[in-house]
Amino acid sequence: MELTRCYRKDSLMVARRVADEVILVPIRQNVGDLQSIYTMNEVGARIWELLDSEGTAADMVSAIGREYEVEQAQAEADVVDFLAKLESIGAIALA
Repeated sequence: MELTRCYRKDSLMVARRVADEVILVPIRQNVGDLQSIYTMNEVGARIWELLDSEGTAADMVSAIGREYEVEQAQAEADVVDFLAKLESIGAIALA
């Protein structure tokens, strides 16, 4: 995954905070299918929010590293891994 790429959220995916979790629900599939509902941890939810900023993946890495006080390499690994997962389930696409 290239860090210079920009991603956008798929308009048919919605995220909702429920108690202490953020869930991602595709509205194009049967939402009764629990395999189509995804939960995000705090960092994943923040990456999801950062997709609204229209920045690059590198911008997300910088923000995650700064906000969670982790090394650049760890922030990059986390962002790249999470974006790859979001892409694999159709939650994001290249902008």
